[in-house]
Amino acid sequence: MDPYFTPPSPILPSDPTFSSASISLQGPAFDTLLRRIAELAPETDVEGDFPVNAFAELAGAGLLAVTLPGGPLDFARPTTPQLLKLLKRIGGANLAVGRVYEGHINALYLIHLYASPDQRARWYTEVRAHHHLFSVWNTQAGDGIGIDRTDAGHYRLRGSKTFCSGAGWIERPLITGEIQTENRRGWQMAIVPTERVLPIRQDDQFWKPLGMRASASFKMDFTDVELSETDLLGHPGEYLRQPYFSGGAIRFAAVQLGGAEAIYEATRQFLMSMGRTDDVLQRTRLAEMAYLIESGNQWLRSAGEKTDAWLAEGADWTTVVAYANMTRTAIEEICLRVMPLAERCVGARGLLRPQAFERIHRDLTMYLRQPAPDATLVDIGQYVLTNSLPAHDLWR
Repeated sequence: MDPYFTPPSPILPSDPTFSSASISLQGPAFDTLLRRIAELAPETDVEGDFPVNAFAELAGAGLLAVTLPGGPLDFARPTTPQLLKLLKRIGGANLAVGRVYEGHINALYLIHLYASPDQRARWYTEVRAHHHLFSVWNTQAGDGIGIDRTDAGHYRLRGSKTFCSGAGWIERPLITGEIQTENRRGWQMAIVPTERVLPIRQDDQFWKPLGMRASASFKMDFTDVELSETDLLGHPGEYLRQPYFSGGAIRFAAVQLGGAEAIYEATRQFLMSMGRTDDVLQRTRLAEMAYLIESGNQWLRSAGEKTDAWLAEGADWTTVVAYANMTRTAIEEICLRVMPLAERCVGARGLLRPQAFERIHRDLTMYLRQPAPDATLVDIGQYVLTNSLPAHDLWR
């Protein structure tokens, strides 16, 4: 692969008859869209590939712009439960698509929170009119991003980001880096206009994963890329502001639960195709998988409703974060219990390609490895041990 990032062609809707946000988030048309994305998944299960056609489907359905002002899931309205359900369903169709789509939604949420009116107008237009993909690339190693002021009054980047999902296909990556200038000091966000900057060097050899191959999570070197003042998003430190930083974990947890649902569905279809639905042990395992997944749905519904209510009320951010951490932890455990149950159901035959089960299992295994799970659990314990409210009032 070319070691330099080349700005991609815009994601063009597969069906130009769709207008922005024209598809209902439930019903036959939505189900058909997800089925098409699932059917496309095996084609891009290759290291370095990317689900371009799946994102064309999402663009055509208006789902890249679904959270923008006036959209069905406008961030200004209490629609978090519906957003989590959408993320879960997309993750159930293809976890790699769900991962990149969640990053797009995350970037748009940070713009909603911290951008100036002019910036919002510009970036929202790029989503609506040009179907640009956004993402958040925060992870880095020892050669992380620094942002320096130039003599000409611009900002020059140095260093790299790792696990950049969507790598060469994201037109507007939101990156973070350390800035130390007269007016700005700390961890600064910036959105890179990829077609207007120097080539960005990419390392696709970094990405040799067990699963999530199609998420194309390369290492990207931004050294010598120059940005303007209008490319900087918010003030230093705002990316880490709570409860928005940790509270966003409920979004990737929703995508993960979609993966567990997909494994359940693939398992059930496999058993039906093999005529093994009368086996009492198979029925027992499917029953356990069903109630585990439904408990995950309850977690998502509760987390969405409580997050909207708490943010509207201006509740203590530690409560929002603690509940998000519990949701993330519970859904990880649900997924980790569903996977071995499914393995025992399908046996070695079900783990062979081209069975969908094999790919979904690899993808979910990889995607569950989100950072700092042990620290998250410790934070939950600290919250409940230092809170004097009785258990029945703790999460009211």
